[in-house]
Amino acid sequence: MTTMHETTGDVRWLAETWPFVRRHLPAAPSRVLEIGCGPLGGFIPALRTDGYAAVGIDPYAPEGPGYRRSRFEDHALDGPVDAIIACTSLHHVDGIEAVARRISDSLRPGGTLIVIEWAWERFDDQTAQWCFAHLPVGAAQPGWLQHHHDRWHAANVGWAGYLRTWAAEEGLHTGQAITQALTSTFQTSQLTYTPYFFADLDAAMADEQAAIDAGDIQPTGIHYVGHRATDTGVAG
Repeated sequence: MTTMHETTGDVRWLAETWPFVRRHLPAAPSRVLEIGCGPLGGFIPALRTDGYAAVGIDPYAPEGPGYRRSRFEDHALDGPVDAIIACTSLHHVDGIEAVARRISDSLRPGGTLIVIEWAWERFDDQTAQWCFAHLPVGAAQPGWLQHHHDRWHAANVGWAGYLRTWAAEEGLHTGQAITQALTSTFQTSQLTYTPYFFADLDAAMADEQAAIDAGDIQPTGIHYVGHRATDTGVAG
């Protein structure tokens, strides 16, 4: 179940990351597919408001037009699309290389892929301590960072060991594995490391970026833009 704090954080996350997504989209009314739109619908409401023929795929997608309750890996696509968005949905897929190939096959030649991800392996002790120092005080429902703070302290182990164990339990791909799969499959036009935690903190994105610029924490977010090669055949 999504808690109220998680919902609030998700709304803030979508609002802060939408400008990056919007900036790299082809012109409306292009066909856009969002992988892992989540229970709030991801960027689909904003896309459809802007005139895009947008569909969100997620096992927990909302009911209604514009959504399909399915995994991307299992969904039968109705021909290639002009753009695909994957926002924090690739780090837990079963096989990142296979999913990257399927994304490519689902795009028209020259089609755009926009990815927002995170590199959990960059979430080092110094970054964790900064995040935990900026957790919201008195939140009615704890967010995911508060959960990790409490679970880590209860485990009484070092942060690096805790993080590796958790990532292994969850089957998370590293940011390096994700970017390697993307850069080897698509023609890359942007790959940058960015703030990631702000939506769950009592801090703005600018505060996190300032801490990154000062060398106090690691940039763990990933912003990626790539394109399907134009010399390949159209997916069948």
